[in-house]
Amino acid sequence: MAAFLDGRFQQRYGMESCLWRFYAWKPYAVTLGYNQDSSNIDTVKCMQAGVDVVRRPTGGRAVFHADEFTYSFFSDSSLQNSVIYRMVHEVIQRALESLGIHAEFCRSTLQRQQGELTAGSVSCFTASARYELQVEGRKLVGSAQRKTRNVLLQHGSLPLSGRHRELVRFITFSDVAATDEIRNEMERKTISLEEILGYIPQYDHLTELMRDALGQLHGIEVEVLHSDELSVILECQKQ
Repeated sequence: MAAFLDGRFQQRYGMESCLWRFYAWKPYAVTLGYNQDSSNIDTVKCMQAGVDVVRRPTGGRAVFHADEFTYSFFSDSSLQNSVIYRMVHEVIQRALESLGIHAEFCRSTLQRQQGELTAGSVSCFTASARYELQVEGRKLVGSAQRKTRNVLLQHGSLPLSGRHRELVRFITFSDVAATDEIRNEMERKTISLEEILGYIPQYDHLTELMRDALGQLHGIEVEVLHSDELSVILECQKQ
């Protein structure tokens, strides 16, 4: 984000340019929403399992990142945040169509959660925001945004398998019934590519479909950054 905030990215690639990044997780990690109570997660158990615990710059709830196609999107566009949110999901929706998957926009199910821990108050994937993507009523893509000055960050997760549901292993529930509740709710409300297709697509193929969707929907000229260029941008983010 630093490369956008000080204008270095725009100077190099043009004003109104944006950056998409696609990646996976090694080691696996649990990420917490910016304001989420960290006591919801058993950090000792995560450490013993070799799972990182990270706090995201965006809001929302906990996500277990395992077999997953993850994206991040940076832009300093003057468009409204909600417009960008929908446009990004339209690109993902078009890429999924190329796999024969009919994904629909979600209606918001977000509510303020107070008091007792529930599936909705801990797991990001059991609640849906408007324009996130679902298949047959089960959430497939979850995303979140944050804007710093004029720069917007949006990132999100597309589960390749059902391993995102292993979040229940790391939640600090002392009640077995409560653990079963969140496990059952994640099973009922979420889905993965493997469960839809019967196989996990190759990662490079998913990236290619995303690039194609960008061009088809918005006529965007896509320039793939080489490793040395990406290293410069990542180094800027650390500064």
